[in-house]
Amino acid sequence: MTIAPHTGSHTLDERPSKTQAKKAMHALQELGAALAELPDDRVHALPLDPALLQAIHEYRRTRSHEGRRRQMQYIGKLMRSADADAIRDAVAAFRLGPARETLALHRAERWRVDLVASDDALARWLDEHPDGDVQRLRNLVRAARSEAPSQPGERHGRAWRELFRFLRDAPASPDNATGSVDD
Repeated sequence: MTIAPHTGSHTLDERPSKTQAKKAMHALQELGAALAELPDDRVHALPLDPALLQAIHEYRRTRSHEGRRRQMQYIGKLMRSADADAIRDAVAAFRLGPARETLALHRAERWRVDLVASDDALARWLDEHPDGDVQRLRNLVRAARSEAPSQPGERHGRAWRELFRFLRDAPASPDNATGSVDD
């Protein structure tokens, strides 16, 4: 008995392997989990199928572990027909928001330390922020230097905090949007 070769409409090269298909489904489930973590206003702003919105709502209401697992599988199934790229972009934007704010705070802190430490930093600041309030900045730097604690354990004065607020609220320069202080 000879077995005839498979002559179906699909060849092995056309369709993904079972492993690849499972990886893709797990990736959609993970994306669905990230989508479920987004606030309601962000979820409703996305172009999602009403069934997917309902499934996310049910997932949030479900408390049992097994129920949440099964609901997440259902969300993964519904995600097959959703626009995954738009959802990925929304999740990434939501996750990057706090990171950008933190980066801006770190940038302001680095500038404050550099400005109080040296006059060269003041010249760099003025080069990067030509529209800034130069007189106010110089007064704040001068006051922060004069109020510097004499011992390491002491608190900084009011001018130190005001200088930070000034730097934090100053717009980032276009050429320094990443927050680098070093030349």
